[in-house]
Amino acid sequence: MSAPQTRALTAWGRSSRTVSRSWRVASADDARAAMLNAGPQGVIARGFARSYGDVCLNDGGDVLDLTALDAIESFDVETGVLRCQAGASYDAIVRHTLPLGWLPPVCPGTAVVSMGGAVANDVHGKNQHVSGSVGDHVDWLELLLPDGTVRRVSPDDDPELFDATIGGIGLTGVILALQLRLARVPSNAMELEEVRIPDLDTFLERVHAAEREHPYVVGWIDALTRGRHLGRGILELGRHAEQPVREPLGMAVGVPFEFPTWVLNRHTVRSFNAAYYRRVPAGGRRRRIHVGRFLFPLDAIHRWNRMYGRAGVYQFQCVVPFADGRRAIVALMEEIVRSRGASFLAVLKSMSRPSRGMLSFPMPGFTLALDFPRRAHTRALVERLHDIALRHGGRVYLAKDACLTPERLRAMYPQVDRFRAVLRRIDPQGRMQSDMSRRLDLGPAPP
Repeated sequence: MSAPQTRALTAWGRSSRTVSRSWRVASADDARAAMLNAGPQGVIARGFARSYGDVCLNDGGDVLDLTALDAIESFDVETGVLRCQAGASYDAIVRHTLPLGWLPPVCPGTAVVSMGGAVANDVHGKNQHVSGSVGDHVDWLELLLPDGTVRRVSPDDDPELFDATIGGIGLTGVILALQLRLARVPSNAMELEEVRIPDLDTFLERVHAAEREHPYVVGWIDALTRGRHLGRGILELGRHAEQPVREPLGMAVGVPFEFPTWVLNRHTVRSFNAAYYRRVPAGGRRRRIHVGRFLFPLDAIHRWNRMYGRAGVYQFQCVVPFADGRRAIVALMEEIVRSRGASFLAVLKSMSRPSRGMLSFPMPGFTLALDFPRRAHTRALVERLHDIALRHGGRVYLAKDACLTPERLRAMYPQVDRFRAVLRRIDPQGRMQSDMSRRLDLGPAPP
């Protein structure tokens, strides 16, 4: 292992900029040495840093770069059981397994995510209502504990530690490897149906109805509309196709520089949203596309986060229970319009399955994700959205968060004390730390 380097680090949202001692590790021994040599600010693991806030940042502390720990150790083409190191990406796994008729059962919106990061944030996808989150498909994890020992944990071997690690934002130790059960697919293609939806009530009704027939359901909504057009958007319904398509050419389009602050405002975003809504014909359309284009839409443009300028972006994602879901989403969208927030990435889905992770995001309800260019007023807007979600029984996704407070976290996540008790058992000295853990007061619970 090479000597650590002091590096300026940020995450995909670029709302926080930090300086840390970065260790590039390629083996369990490397990770152990870095862990045991961490300074007083502790250590956190880091993959491709596609989380938006500060979950993978540790200002003034140590960071373990696991992207070189990326081997696919084995894959059983008969059963779909995959063993890989934590730095292996979705992109590498899909390239390896899709030609053999298998796909990760749960995929986030980008393939540039490490499997260790996926488990630590318990990622979900467009099929959460049938497949849950990634933690539901993990057989075991190889975990480097804060004291330097390595253990294989599973639902049968220390289930408390397993449940704390799934969605545990990297605070139970360093995930080194894992075993994942993949899903069989008939081809490399998806049958995609796109439908224009005129308003929010129609949207929520169609989402529920579509989930009975389609394994993949996701909607884009225009977050700047109001009145009778509030919540208009496009609903995408997908299922795996029997017939394949040609592999797409590599995407070379990228954002070459940071946009000036004035480019993204409510007027330009309103124009974009209107054009995006009309890209689908009034009568809808059906087509067959490569699974990568459907599952990983955030990879269509490289370095797209530069569009938000140097100040970065705050992303907000919440889930609110079905019982109060409509009122919650109306309140959220009305607050955005009232505050003149400009979001052209507004995604609406539903969830049906809670996760076993103590800090995992999924629970039954509607989930809404929006992004906002970071401005002087944006943090206050996001905090108001937190309060609206909380009033309606909802919670915020930690992988996207940069603004939550400890008080709101405890109200949203009832298992926080159980999680901290696990940390007290395995990390009484608080060796695992991040900017997020300090902001949310997620250290080990006192005896």
